[in-house]
Amino acid sequence: MNAIEKRAIAGVGGIFALRMIGLFMIVPVFSVYGNDYTHATPLLIGLAVGIYGLGQAIFQIPMSLAADKFPRKPMILIGLIMFALGGVLAATADSIYQVIIGRALAGSGAVSAILMALLADVTREQVRTKAMAAMGLTIGTSIMLAFAIGPMLVSSLKISGLFWLTAGFAVVAMILLAFVPTPTRVLTHNLADKSIGQQLKDVLAVGDLNRLHFGIFALHLTMTAIFVIVPHQFSEVLGLSVRQQGYVYLPLLFVGFAIAIPFIIIAEKRQKMRQVFLAAIALMVVALASLAVGSQLGVGLIIGLGLYFIGFNLLEATIPSWISKRAPVANKATAMGLNSSSQFFGAFVGGALGGLLLTQSTLLAWGILAIVMAVALLLIMPIRQPPYLSSTTLSIPKDVNIQAWSQEIMGIAGVDDIVVMAAEQVAYLKLDKQKLTDISRQQLSRMTLTQLDI
Repeated sequence: MNAIEKRAIAGVGGIFALRMIGLFMIVPVFSVYGNDYTHATPLLIGLAVGIYGLGQAIFQIPMSLAADKFPRKPMILIGLIMFALGGVLAATADSIYQVIIGRALAGSGAVSAILMALLADVTREQVRTKAMAAMGLTIGTSIMLAFAIGPMLVSSLKISGLFWLTAGFAVVAMILLAFVPTPTRVLTHNLADKSIGQQLKDVLAVGDLNRLHFGIFALHLTMTAIFVIVPHQFSEVLGLSVRQQGYVYLPLLFVGFAIAIPFIIIAEKRQKMRQVFLAAIALMVVALASLAVGSQLGVGLIIGLGLYFIGFNLLEATIPSWISKRAPVANKATAMGLNSSSQFFGAFVGGALGGLLLTQSTLLAWGILAIVMAVALLLIMPIRQPPYLSSTTLSIPKDVNIQAWSQEIMGIAGVDDIVVMAAEQVAYLKLDKQKLTDISRQQLSRMTLTQLDI
């Protein structure tokens, strides 16, 4: 990776980590501490846990559509401001309803997809998979870390303190955004002039993307529901206080992370993404089914959760990379917006469902979640391997009209996409080598005044 890509990955990864930790710190503790708010009921507690997902689900798509038309970074800044305001509102709440409103407002700062699209803009194709996998692992690790530190901090900071931390994290994320490179995206006129409706239609027409959307929906539905149910089971089965539960989540996090990494490498290096992806979903079905029959025993509860976290990390790492490969060239943010919307709608449904399942038997609760993942496996099974393209970096000649030069590059056979980094005087090209001809190579060499190895 070059210096621009490393800076982009560090900046975007930091923003993701701060947002995810802020959103998820309360998930493993709120089903216990939420009873302290006025008007609290099991359903409203579950709703407060998952409501941020509804805000994300509603706003991901319009914000992502806008981010395919306008510069990405201002849209991200708007989302982070909403995230901070939601944290402040929840931190000052004494009613469960104000917490719900604050969580919904924080969730309305829907920038996950735009962050992924921004990262895709500033990374070359041959390192984009690593970049997206790094983001997926960052998201998964941040969520698991939030599950661990939330219980550790809540006894001293209280729930309101965790919400104040959320607002503080948003401010730090705004500062990090300034250090992320600012790309200039170049599209051919027929792509740039498409209506928002046509953008959405183009993305929805790709069946494999829709399968990925359902996969992320099921993943976050089950994950959120689990962390409404698990705190009570840890207390009943293992006799752990809420604070002590964080020390169980941390080892599960690191073990799941360590086991997932080799399989992520296999998926990318050996182009086995489909096989690893489906195996991860199947593993999660097995994990949830085992929890249905064995969660009343401490060892059964730990093993079942450990298996689930392995699958969780694998899916979180592979889905963003897959979407970046499969999405239409001009609509990466839109495709990622639909995926993020599905992800957070799953979290909303999972939170509400988890609240309802608190009053049911563990066999029924875990069994329903196992069925959800089994249905996801059946629906996703027809998915095909993602396309594997290549890319190259060009030096922009001095004293050229960059817009005109870029449009000419886009007209060369075999060039699928170009992103210009004007400040650094370089451009990233996404290439389909099957369409690249000798004439194409000569044209590219002539326009950059260099001999290209492509």
